[in-house]
Amino acid sequence: MAGEIPDLVAHARSGTGKGAARASRRRGMVPGVVYGGGSDPLPIELPFNELLKKLRAGRFMATLWNLKVEGQEDVRVIARDVQRDVVKDLPTHVDLMRLRRTSKVNLYIQVEFEGEDDCPGIRKGGVLTVVRPEVELRVTAGDIPEKLVASVAGMEIGDTLTISDITLPEGAKPTIDRDFTIANISPPSGLASQKDEDDEAPETEVINQTDDKVEDEPAEGN
Repeated sequence: MAGEIPDLVAHARSGTGKGAARASRRRGMVPGVVYGGGSDPLPIELPFNELLKKLRAGRFMATLWNLKVEGQEDVRVIARDVQRDVVKDLPTHVDLMRLRRTSKVNLYIQVEFEGEDDCPGIRKGGVLTVVRPEVELRVTAGDIPEKLVASVAGMEIGDTLTISDITLPEGAKPTIDRDFTIANISPPSGLASQKDEDDEAPETEVINQTDDKVEDEPAEGN
């Protein structure tokens, strides 16, 4: 079951080109274009403050959005590019791509843990140490899961829970091609042993959306 997709509110923009874009910015808006999905490109503009708030919240490029434009049907989109002022590092233009329900997209999905009451390691004073509170999956746009559920029931102190221990939604696949760690049950002392030092450390995730993260029809152009 897909989770609730956050809204991205925009306005249709009349005119294209540098002059129209400058006029949009003077009104406190950020110009942009929506393309793909078998429809003509749609010039839009987004309220600067709202867009900046979403950018600062993080993962803007890796989030599936429900685009709302007055006079248009809501459509699922993902950001393909956010151009910024080279001096102020503020957004100056946004490219969004429409997604069909069958499109494949990379998104971060939250991991929810259950079974603590049935975890011997926790009952003995161990601590659930979460290595990855969310996992990047390649999923179908029409079947995005709200969350992943990971059970720690039966785990002892020192046990590790990996991605292979989680039942993934049908058609979903991790973007990392190995059995990586999600969480473990650490000793109650909280002190790292030599074995802990040899355990896998979480990688730095690259969240910028690139062309190879979305499988869809070729873009029609801006």
